[in-house]
Amino acid sequence: MPPPTPPRRTWVAVVALVLLAAVAVLTWRPVVGWAERAAAPCSVVVAGERVPLDREQAQAAAATAAGDGDVAAPAGAGIPEGVVEAVRGARESTALTCRTSAPDVVAQELTADGLTPRAQTVLEEVRRSFPDLPTGGFAPGGVDSGHGAESTHYDGRAVDVFVRPVSEANRDRGWILAQWLVAHAEELSVQYVIFDDHYWGVRESVRGWQDYRVPGGSQDPVLRHLDHVHVDVLRGE
Repeated sequence: MPPPTPPRRTWVAVVALVLLAAVAVLTWRPVVGWAERAAAPCSVVVAGERVPLDREQAQAAAATAAGDGDVAAPAGAGIPEGVVEAVRGARESTALTCRTSAPDVVAQELTADGLTPRAQTVLEEVRRSFPDLPTGGFAPGGVDSGHGAESTHYDGRAVDVFVRPVSEANRDRGWILAQWLVAHAEELSVQYVIFDDHYWGVRESVRGWQDYRVPGGSQDPVLRHLDHVHVDVLRGE
């Protein structure tokens, strides 16, 4: 005697379970990938895909990109494939960015160089990692002219790093430095990085790089930060 045929509703339930299992398998990897990207503090676009990075990976990638083009990523850095090359050729829509909380810091007096100790630390770190790039925007005793009315240069909290003359090669160099500063923003108490008509701000870091508009719509390359990277640090309370 043949076994009884399962009711139609049973077959429908079985088919539905199989379809649900297939959908789960197909969607699991994208969901996992989204979760990884959401959890990672930093990211950069590689071949059209945003690749998540932890802060150490971001710093190692930026440091490697800052070296000679033949310099390989340090062993054990765990930098995903293509990330260093992406940092070397980044522009505003693809550049490395990090989500960073603004640390609680205290207000500081100027050092002999006319910078606050936090800004002085940024200057020293930039000079160590980018020794070929000239710096300015500060002076012993502080500066009181040459910048906008609300400029952080007057507080001794800002440094300019020059990539002159304006050219594609220097634009590459400027973007590498800008990304390096973002990767180190947390430890250096960076407030803003401005370069090439764009800026990154610590309090808006979740938004990544944003358009920078010069007051009055000036096309001056200096005001647009085409020939230098501006970096400033938090004032503190």
